Parts: sequence; C-alpha cells; structure tokens
Amino acid sequence: MKPFTYTALPARVIFGVGTTDRLPDELERLGVKRAMILTTAPQADQGRELADLLGARSAGLYTGAAMHTPVEITEEALARYEDLRADGVVSIGGGSTIGLGKAIALRTDAPQIVLPTSYAGSEMTSIIGQTEQGRKTTQKTLKVLPETVIYDVRYTLSLPAVMTVTSGMNAIAHAVEALYAEGANPVLSLMAEDGIAKMTAALSRVRAAPADLDARSDALYGAWLCAVCLGSGGVALHHKLCHVLGGSFDLPHAETHTVVLPHALAYNAPAVPEAMAAMRRATGSQNPAAALFDLSRESGAPTALKDLGMPEEGIDRAVEITLENPYFNPHPLERDALQALMRAAWAGERPSS
Repeated sequence: MKPFTYTALPARVIFGVGTTDRLPDELERLGVKRAMILTTAPQADQGRELADLLGARSAGLYTGAAMHTPVEITEEALARYEDLRADGVVSIGGGSTIGLGKAIALRTDAPQIVLPTSYAGSEMTSIIGQTEQGRKTTQKTLKVLPETVIYDVRYTLSLPAVMTVTSGMNAIAHAVEALYAEGANPVLSLMAEDGIAKMTAALSRVRAAPADLDARSDALYGAWLCAVCLGSGGVALHHKLCHVLGGSFDLPHAETHTVVLPHALAYNAPAVPEAMAAMRRATGSQNPAAALFDLSRESGAPTALKDLGMPEEGIDRAVEITLENPYFNPHPLERDALQALMRAAWAGERPSS
C-alpha cells in the first residue's frame, strides 16, 4: 500500500429524525448564552421556530444570507451579531447560510451549530469561500469548522424534486474529487465510494417517492459521507471551475456543480483509473460521467450552463481565470482542452465514454 496521510476533523455530529430538539442542550454544552440564528429570507420561518425553541437563549434572527458569501453581507451580519451581544451562531439552511456562519466565526471565533436543510456539505469542512468584487476566493482554517452539526432528516423532506437532485449532485462532487484529490487516501476513498453509491441510489428513490423517510435518510447519510471527503481530502478542477463560475458570473451554486461535474470527471478520467473503477462500482455504469449527466437530465435538473445564465462569450474568461490560479489536478490543465470542456458544459452535451 502507498504511504498516505489522513487527518480527521474535530466535529460533533448528531444524526436522525427529530434531532433538532437537542439544540438547546448542545448550546449549553458549548457554553453559548446568546445565539444569533442565521437563515435566508425564504427559510425565515424555520429560523423563527428555532428562536421559539431556544427562548431566552436566542439573541435574534438574521435572514440575509446569500450565495457565495458576499463580503458586504458578512459585514452587515457581523454588525448585527455585535449589536445583539451574541456569543455564538446557529445556522439553519444550505451552503449560503452555513457560509455566512463560517464568515462570522472567522472574524469572531464564535462557536457554531449548524442544522443543514440540503446536501451541500459545507458544514463538515474547514473551508470558507467568500466573494468580493466579482472574485471568489477560498481559504482553509479550523476557525470556521462548526463545533456541532445536527442532521435532522425532517428538513430534507420538503426539498423540491429538482433541488434535491442539484443539492445531491453538489454532494457527489465532493466525493468524486476526493477519489483523486491531492489528499486522497484509502480511508476517504471508502467513504467517497459509499457516499456516491448511497446518494445516487437515494436520488432515484426520492424522485419516485419524495416523502420516503428511508430514502431521504440514505441521501442525507450519503451527503454526510461526501462532506467528510470534502473536508479532509481536498478538491481539484471541478471545484475550481465552479468557484470561478459562481464568483465571476454569479451562477447558482448547486446547479453549477450539477452541470459541470460530468464534464470535469470525463476530463480527468484518463488520468485516474483507480478512481474510475470506484465510480463504476458506485454508479453501476461503465460510463460514470454520462450516468451522472443522465441522472440530472431525467430528473429535470439543468445540464447546460447556458440555461443558468452563463454567456457564451464568458467561456474564454472563465478558462483564463481558472489558469491564473489553478487548483491541484491529476490531469494537466490545457487551455484548448479546458475550452472544449467549458463549451460542452455550456451547450449541455452528454459526455462520451
């Protein structure tokens, strides 16, 4: 066996149905007396329910979380945090809300408890992405890793069918790249393969029966495995492209991952035979990139960047930004090949084997 390094991130995970009821005890455990609750505007009702649950331990509610964690939103939320004299944050939502909680923790060392309502996975990572003046940058620091994550399957029951698929594909992307990222190792590869298998199978079941609690539980469990991979393994070309597209063109996060993933996987496939063998087992397909594309298309999820608002003339700019500061990638990054990848993703072409 090849030498490897595996670093487990310190996080407490509570998984199940109805686990939200344990939130007050978890805040007590962390010593948080006044928690500011973070949500987006559409999820404000869920935030208010948490405030009712916490009673006097709730300092207040902020509902302005936004995609890609704009710095100006963080500054507004931070001022609110200080005005409320809060000493911790509770984030309920997807990647936008979790990202805002991380941004506050980065600046204040505030303890965080996260209640994910999607499969985004940010809750299990020490990575934060922030957008300023049209550029999205990322950094890795344990200061932003949530202390406790409460997975309550009930929150995912109301995810619309298409959003379920795009959020699930976002999760799958974390595990796919963990199979061949710079920090890849046998432990993460086991988690990645099982996470991809659980999620792809669950997405098909959820599509047929959205309220199936067992299927939703499997999907959330798969998302957790994928998120652990993201937090410990690292990323490659796929995430670089999505960060560029999100930060520079303001494309929606999960939908962009859904469109780009099959093409990034096909690009790297020749350089990662062991990872592709794992992908074939996990997806049950000899062409995993096409299988992921088909899963999205059959579920009504987007398969083309042009349908997300990406201008065709922006392709060259996206490639240029990608090459300016590339992430590690197992296959060399070649300008012409990247342009071909981006054009296929823009047009919504099915990847070939």
